[in-house]
Amino acid sequence: MSQATQILGAVAILVAYALAQFKVLDQRAYSYNLLNLFGALALGVIAYVERLWGFLLLEVAWGLVAAWGLADRARTKA
Repeated sequence: MSQATQILGAVAILVAYALAQFKVLDQRAYSYNLLNLFGALALGVIAYVERLWGFLLLEVAWGLVAAWGLADRARTKA
């Protein structure tokens, strides 16, 4: 289960990044930030369980940036 969660989390972040680089997704799009948030949460849980504190710090920061992007998009879209 842990390996599958790690792979899904990493794939979510990598897909978001690749689609943004190929200009398929805007970096402000909900889908881009949701993929990043999902990936960060999945990898963050694994990092916490495995006590990988540096990796957890990275994923918390990644998740906060994605959440901020979602909140900003919701505020400015109205």
